[in-house]
Amino acid sequence: MSTPKQSLLATIHQFKRTVEEFQTAGEDMALFQTPLNPVVAEPAPSVPEASAKKIAVPKPRFELAGSEFEALAETVENCTACPLHRNRMHTVFGEGKIDAQVVFVGEAPGVDEEKESRPFMGEAGQLLDKILASIGLSRDHVYLCNLIKCRIPGNRNPQPGEIAACKLFLEKQLAVLKPKVICTLGAFAAQTLLETNEPLAQLRGHEHTYRGIPLIPTLHPESLIYHPQNKRLVWEDIKYLAVKLGLAGKST
Repeated sequence: MSTPKQSLLATIHQFKRTVEEFQTAGEDMALFQTPLNPVVAEPAPSVPEASAKKIAVPKPRFELAGSEFEALAETVENCTACPLHRNRMHTVFGEGKIDAQVVFVGEAPGVDEEKESRPFMGEAGQLLDKILASIGLSRDHVYLCNLIKCRIPGNRNPQPGEIAACKLFLEKQLAVLKPKVICTLGAFAAQTLLETNEPLAQLRGHEHTYRGIPLIPTLHPESLIYHPQNKRLVWEDIKYLAVKLGLAGKST
């Protein structure tokens, strides 16, 4: 007497033979390729090719109930779409004024940011505070976030898969915030939102748009720690940002 598993395997083999007979006869196989009511099921252990399939990066779902930002932040906190989740202490979603006119987008949180689960802390954060103050702003007036929501080990550049996994979260943040202007800090945030491989040196100094929103690229504050001679370039970009925000008279 056959077991249920043996019966199932026999049915699968019979189905495969039937499919092959149809293909040999030149019949249209659309019926078998696209079922009217597809059912997603766990792959049967007897199908060896299942383990060889490439696992796609899952797209986060955004059917949000209640506070959109709270729900999105929870989705980010539980995200396992890329390997960065394996060693993280905390995710860094972002913080600031929800109805801010300007959103600053950096690259990824560092050690200080991960510890406090807040963006732009430490020496780079202090420098950003001074940059904001130069045009009459503070963290209370803006929204701060990063392209990547988890700390990257060794402070290396983000990899394409990591960017792809986090890009959707950033896009949703910007869709909810609807800022008047976006200011990207560093090459990766600018290149990702503008969908370009042009170096930051060619991108900055020009106004771009992201889905109809003016986007101003500039250098990341951390780079100014090691290359203080570039502060003049950032000052030029920030003055232009002040003009876009109607704060030109407040810059110092």
